[in-house]
Amino acid sequence: MKYKLLALDLDETLLNAEHKISPRNAAALRRAVEQGILVTIATGRMFSSTLPYARELQIDLPLITYHGALIKKAGGEVFRHSPLPFEKALEILQIGTEEGLHLQVYVDDRLYAQEENDYTRYYQTIAPVSLGMVGNLPAFLAAEQREPTKLTIIDLEKRRLRRIQQQLQEKYGEDLFVLQSRPNFLEITAAEATKGQALRFLGEKEGIAPREMVAFGDSYNDVDMLKFAGLGVAVANAPQDVQAAADAIAGSNTEDGVARFIEEHLLG
Repeated sequence: MKYKLLALDLDETLLNAEHKISPRNAAALRRAVEQGILVTIATGRMFSSTLPYARELQIDLPLITYHGALIKKAGGEVFRHSPLPFEKALEILQIGTEEGLHLQVYVDDRLYAQEENDYTRYYQTIAPVSLGMVGNLPAFLAAEQREPTKLTIIDLEKRRLRRIQQQLQEKYGEDLFVLQSRPNFLEITAAEATKGQALRFLGEKEGIAPREMVAFGDSYNDVDMLKFAGLGVAVANAPQDVQAAADAIAGSNTEDGVARFIEEHLLG
């Protein structure tokens, strides 16, 4: 089978433990491009946090960011933006604030939190972006009157996310997509903002069928993308139920798993 498109998750998949693209991964992707395979990134990260990696890989395709809520080219052209409905986003911020949870809201590719604390400092070790500290988040969003692209709840102790996820799914399940992208991250986007739906959109735009796509991922926000692509590849560090959704398993992100799989299975 001749594959035409690779879609790559970043954290815990393409990126190593230092949140970098290893030389071997970069070299394998360059070889894939030289053989005519298109490459894009599909991540839960902000566009601004994804952009340095896209530039490093010289990616020209639209980037799938915020789990699919924003599809945008490195040059700035927006192809699709699917923000959260304003009233529902405001309700969730109010619920989270009453629960004493740490919340983060993303508006116009900028990140806002109530205050600087251990949660914001932890987030910035993963994605070193600037944060706007705005105090009460529901009041901030109510004053802004803008639909956020994504909401994130962070629980470093991992004790409450499952309960909050179930609560939000029961209330908003038909309208929103609620999932744990990491053991301590609960992320909320619009229902149509998933990586699989974004990959479908990109394939239709580029004239590439699902069977001609390869997707790499490691987490629950990758599952619908792994199932949609003709060849879904989970890395070895993915949870077992994510691996079960894939067609193949690559080495871990700390062992250049993406590069090894590309070298062994995709390059002529």
